[in-house]
Formats: sequence, structure tokens, C-alpha cells
Amino acid sequence: MEPDGWQRLSDSEDEEPPAPPPACATCWRNLAGFWLLGLCNNFAYVVMLSAAHDILSHQGAPDINGTTQTPPVTPPSRNSSNTSRYDCNPISTGAVLLADILPTLLIKFSAPFYIHRVPYGPRVALCILCAWGSFLLVAFSTTVGMSIVGVVLASVSSGLGEISFLALTAFYPSEVVSCWSSGTGGAGLLGALSYLGLTQAGLSPRHTLLLMLSLPLAMLLSYYVLLVPPPAVPQWRWGDSAVLHDPLPAARQPLMAGAPAKQGGGAAELTLQAKGRIVKGLLKYLLPLALVYFAEYFINQGLFELLYFRDSALTHAQQYRWYQMLYQAGVFVSRSSLRCVRIRHIWVLALLQCLNMVFLLAAVYFMFLPSIYLVFALVLYEGLLGGAGYVNTFHSISLESPPEEREFAMGVGCVADTLGISLAGAAAFPAHDYFCRLP
Repeated sequence: MEPDGWQRLSDSEDEEPPAPPPACATCWRNLAGFWLLGLCNNFAYVVMLSAAHDILSHQGAPDINGTTQTPPVTPPSRNSSNTSRYDCNPISTGAVLLADILPTLLIKFSAPFYIHRVPYGPRVALCILCAWGSFLLVAFSTTVGMSIVGVVLASVSSGLGEISFLALTAFYPSEVVSCWSSGTGGAGLLGALSYLGLTQAGLSPRHTLLLMLSLPLAMLLSYYVLLVPPPAVPQWRWGDSAVLHDPLPAARQPLMAGAPAKQGGGAAELTLQAKGRIVKGLLKYLLPLALVYFAEYFINQGLFELLYFRDSALTHAQQYRWYQMLYQAGVFVSRSSLRCVRIRHIWVLALLQCLNMVFLLAAVYFMFLPSIYLVFALVLYEGLLGGAGYVNTFHSISLESPPEEREFAMGVGCVADTLGISLAGAAAFPAHDYFCRLP
């Protein structure tokens, strides 16, 4: 009897092996799964920022025959409604940035203290629905306000997804963090490049956004089909009426809804004092990362639309899209470079990014840059700094956090970039108004 019992236990363990050591096929599935989740999670967010100039410039009456009445590549190179040397929109693209980041900021500030009570499956389902809704609303909107609501949905999807998937990495080998980071960088590059390429080829912004409705479906398949969940992860599948629990106790079992807090350590067991101690210990990473993101998004949404070269063959809208694409290319390269380059001192990246911001701010005011290609190079460099700050921060947090604190620490870590982006969006408004009043 006893040997049979042990044999059955062994068979059960073979069917659902614990994370260490994972089978080769399982390992590759998880690495690919996190890369695709990073790609899909940030795609809508990136596309909305790439489309910010179009959202604010080309909002027209509803078209009846399904064609766009204001194509993105054919308007005059100057905005005839103003006399500014910067060819300003009436509203700063910082408005789109704030709509794209404030809901994320709210989610990230509050979620670490309650999100562990919600299984991962329902969170992913909500992310997918919000991403679909964002593309549809912006594609069919006829007013700026309606488009902003669509951007808000993209923000909810991205924010909830980021804090959920980064926390989920705590249950997997640390290599998945670099795959997630690379995937988010890939989202930036592919999102900006696809929007630029399709609109440059003559496709309307509406039809470009509708083509991107397949990305939320890819997120669904990545999480529910490709990713192999460890037994300790709260599980849920379509059609389930309740959360499925692993029958065997595990170190992080308390993360499951309704599970008792036992031995040693999931995020649900952490006291408020313990969480405060963890946050205090993370400040050496969070503050520099927030500064990196403040500087780069002030450049992106406060200065990009003002770095306008009238003599270029590219229209103003096309110049803006090229800036976004090159920035995202830099982010992708640096977020995928962790195995080659490891940077421990994040404050160095913050200093370099702030110097970059000051230089481009002076370039906007004095207009001394002779060629748009110099701006292209600086924007690519900006993306390299930003991506390096992100991937090295989360890799350091993952390595230095004890296993019982890692899930909470990774969730808290993603507050820093969002806070920096939000402050940059707020600062972009007065900067836009100041420069656009100049003759």
C-alpha cells in the first residue's frame, strides 16, 4: 500500500512539477509567455502615445462610408489656427499622456495592498477587455473627449497588467523578468513602428487601430495557453465558478483567495509595517527610476511636438511619429540587453537623462539644431537610457528581495516609473503653453 501511495504522489508531481528545476520545454514556454505578455500588455499604451498628435489634430465628423475624412499624412505642414513658430496644437500631447498614465498611477499606488486577493485569471481577463475597448473607442470616436476615454481604457489595461505580471514573476525563475522587460520594449518598438508604417503607407488612423484588435487576443493565448503556471499561483480559467486551489500546501499558498495564512510567506501575510519597511528599502531604486522617467516623458510629450523642422520633407505629424518610433527602438534594445550589460547605479542613468532633457529644452527654445537627424540620434539615446533604467531596476529588485517579499516588492517597484511619467505629463502643459505663446 505504502509504495503505491508514494508512486501515486510521484506521478502527481510529474504531472505538475514545481518550479525548480523546470523541464526545458516548460522553461521555454514560460520565457516566451512572459515576452509575449510584455509585448501585448504595453502595445495599446504605446500606440495611444504614438497616435497622440493625430488624436488631438485630426478629430473630425463621423464618416459615413467608412473612410477617414482627415487622412493623417495629407494635412498642411503648418497648423493654420496659430501663428506660433512651433506649429502648436491647441492642447499639449501631455493631455494624452496624462489620460494614458493617471489611471495606471492610481492602480499601481493602491493595488499592492489588495490585489493579492484577486486571482490572476480575472485580472488578465479585465486587461484584455479594456485593451479591446480602447482600440474600438479611439478608432470610432468623433470627439477628443471620446478618444480620451479610450486612452483611459488602454491605461487601465496596461497598469493592471504590469503590476499583475511583474508580481507573477515572483513564482518563476528570475530569467522571466528580463523576458518581460524585453517584451515591453518590443511593444514600444512594434507599436510605434506599426502605427508609423501603416499610416505612412496611407492607411487611416481608424483602420490602423482596428487592425490592432488582434493583440489582446494574443495576450489571452499567452496567459491561458502558453504560460505554465506553478502550483502555488492562484488559478482561474474561463467558465470556472470559483478559484481553483492547489490541494498541496505551498510557500505562497496564502496568495489564493480564501487560503489560510500558513508557514512562511506570501504577500498576503505581510503586515502594514513590513510593507512600509520594504518600500523604504526600495527607495534607492524607485527615486532614480522615477527621475529617469520624468525626464524622458517630459521630452516625449512636452518637447517632441515642439521639435519641428519646417524644411524637412516630413510633415509635423510624421516627424512626431518618427520621434516616437526611434525612442521605442532605443527602449527595446536596452531592455533586451540585460544579459550583456548590467548597470547597478540607476542614479547615473537618471543624471544622464536629465542632462538630455535640459539640452533638448534649450534646443527647443533657441532652435539651434541644424538637422532633424541630430534629434533622431538624441531620441534614440534617450530611449536607451530609459530602457536600461527599467530593466536594471526590476532585475535588482528581483535579485535582492527575499522570496516571501518579492511579489510585493515587484508590484511596488512599478509605481516609480508611473509616478515619474505622471509628473512629466503635468509639467508638459505649462511648457506647451509657454512655448506656444512665443511669436
